[in-house]
Parts: sequence; C-alpha cells; structure tokens
Amino acid sequence: MNIQSKVKSLKNHPLVTILAHNKGNPRTLVLIEPLWGIPYNLIAPFATLYMYTQGITDVQIGMILSVTMVIQVFFSFFGGILADKLGRKFTTMMGDFFGWALACLVWSVSNNIWLFLAAAILNCFEQINQTAWFCLLIEDAEPKDLVGLYTWVNIGGLVAIFFAPLSGLFINSYSVVPVLRVLYLVFSVTMVIKTLITYRYCRETRQGKIRMAETKHVSVLHMVGEYRQLIPKVLKNKGVLKAVAVSVILYITNLVSTNFFSLYITQRLGISDNFLALFPILNAAVMLFFMVVIQHRLDSVKFRVPMWSGLALYAVGVVLLILAPVGNLALVVLYVFVTAVASALVTPRKDALVQLNINPQERARINALIMASTIAFSSPFGYFAGWLSSLDRRLPFAFMFVLFVTAMVIIGRIREPRFGHDGR
Repeated sequence: MNIQSKVKSLKNHPLVTILAHNKGNPRTLVLIEPLWGIPYNLIAPFATLYMYTQGITDVQIGMILSVTMVIQVFFSFFGGILADKLGRKFTTMMGDFFGWALACLVWSVSNNIWLFLAAAILNCFEQINQTAWFCLLIEDAEPKDLVGLYTWVNIGGLVAIFFAPLSGLFINSYSVVPVLRVLYLVFSVTMVIKTLITYRYCRETRQGKIRMAETKHVSVLHMVGEYRQLIPKVLKNKGVLKAVAVSVILYITNLVSTNFFSLYITQRLGISDNFLALFPILNAAVMLFFMVVIQHRLDSVKFRVPMWSGLALYAVGVVLLILAPVGNLALVVLYVFVTAVASALVTPRKDALVQLNINPQERARINALIMASTIAFSSPFGYFAGWLSSLDRRLPFAFMFVLFVTAMVIIGRIREPRFGHDGR
C-alpha cells in the first residue's frame, strides 16, 4: 500500500469522519484534551509522594482526601445550576482555570498542609467543569456519534499515559520535589492555554443558550429548590436509573482496582515493583489498538452486546487474577490484556448510555445530580475494600467480580438505546 492510499484510508476511518462531521465544540475539545491529559499523567503517580516527601503525614493526606470528597459532592451538585445560569462554555473555562490552572500553581509552591489543602479545594472546581464540559462536547453533536466522541476522549487520555515514564526518569535524576514543582507549573500554563483556546474556538451550545435565557431571572436558591421536582422524575425513569447503576458500579470497581491492584500483585503474588510502571502502558496500548482498529467495526452490533461482553471480560479477568499462583507474571499480564479489551468495549458505551437516557432539556442538572450521587454513594466503598483487603487481599477482587456480574444483569435488562435527533 503506497503513501497516498494510506492517507486516503486514514481520512476514511470512522473516527476521523466523526471529527470531520462534528466541527466546532466536539473537535476543539477532543484536540485540546492532551493539554490536560499529558501533564496530569506525568504528575499523578507521584502526587502523594510529593506531599509525603515534604512532611505531610498519612493522616493528613487522608484528611485532605476526606475534606475534598465532601466538597466535590457539593460542587458536583451545583455544577448543573452554574452550567445553566452561566453557560456551558463559561463554566468549563471557570473549572479549567480555578480547578486546574490556579490549583496547580498553588501545588507548585506547596510545602505545608494548608497550601496542599488549599490546592486540593481549588481542584474541586473540576467537578463543576465536568458537567459543563460534557454538555459542551455533546449537545450540538449527532446522537449517533456519541460513542465515537467518547472513544476520542478515551484515546486522548490513553495517549497521554505513554508520557508517564518521563517523570520517573526526571525524578531519578533530580528527586521528587523539584521535578514535581516544575511539572505543576507546566500543568498550570497548559491549562491557561486550554482555557484561552476554549474561549476562542468554542461556542455556547443551543441548549445552553436556551437554559441561560430560562434561568436569567431565576435565583440560585430557587433552582436548588427545583431539584425537589427533578429528583422524582429521575427516580421514575427506569432507563436513567439502570444507566446510572452501571455507572456507579464501574466507578466503584475502578476505585477498588486503582487502590489495590499494585498492593495485591506485589504483596500477595510477589511481582516486582519494577513491573508496576509497565502495566498502565500495556493497558493503554491494547485499548488504543482496540479503539482505533476494532471499535468502529462494532457499530452494526446492538449497543447492549458489546457492553455485556465487556463486563463478562472484566469478570473473567478478575477470576484470572484471584486464581493466579504466586510469582506468575503471565497471568497478571493476561489480566491486564483482558481488562483493557473490556474497558475499550464498556467505557465509551457506558458514558453514551447515560447521555442517551437523559432528557436533553435537563442534561446539565441531571448530569450534576448523577455525578454528585456517584461520588457520595461510592465513597464508603474505599474503606470497605480496605477492610476486605485486611482480611484477605483477594477479597476486594472477589467483590469486584460480584459487581461486574450485577452490572451484566442490569445491562441484560435495559432497552436498546434509540439514536434519535432529540438525543434520547
């Protein structure tokens, strides 16, 4: 195949076609996402160590996490109201600036508990950003393209993971604190750039303009009171409840896996710490291949089938990990491979499933309500998983298996989503 035919084939790839057809907000937001993803993945593995190295104790780190989780629920709850009153575009910019640019600037100079706490509280503005950002991404897009757009969002995050080892190389040469200070400062600058690009190239969505006009003379307190009518409507919508239940389950399983996978394979299976940095890269490589090469070939398959298959693969992967003999690296690698394929199947469809079941006229407030509820409902499970791990390190993963099977049952009972022009 010559170069011209390869270029033509690339242009005709369904994912490229989706960006070509969804100009404006979707294309802009997808293309600038690495400005967040790359510095975030450079910093994330060492953020806790950065605090600990500067004398922040385990108890103080836990206190910061507890305080910020409470504030995140509060910010998530009000995220929909702000997105309606101020607009999706402005609220997204505000979240990026205060939640990341300013927070990272404070993190870059933090050297005591109070500065770290201030930065973490500022970072809670990111919960406001999430509601508005998703509305800005999808509200003017074609409903049939939602899975593709969420696939692009996931691809942006996966590509950023490949940059993560760079920070390890710098830290080996210069130590944690000076490297993280520079990286946080760079992160702050990239988020200012991202905010300016959003201001220049994004536009307020049609639904955003409608909600801004409708809420212009409505007080925030009155809008909070309107949740009394909104919550019963959500609770009566079985499609939304099932989609949210699956979303909460996947949030909890991700919480458990993120916090206990490395502990399990090093402490129980005896796998060397040196392999820990390789697993996220393997996971990202498998997901990227699947999303770019295989994902679009499933468009003709019913929506539920890939999701159910992905959840089944998640369950199989957990069983492999539980049954892995001590020192067996091959089964751990197989677990990472299987769960990467599962994530590629499930994650974009899970996000799209929630949006396809939401009333577009109330998308911002319902999304905010879902986000706040997800964080609040999931918060006890970190402690619960820790308690299970203290009894037997296999038990958190047995708990994950039960959750995946539960999600499979729920997906088996949902209706096939309709990709109508109303977004439902």
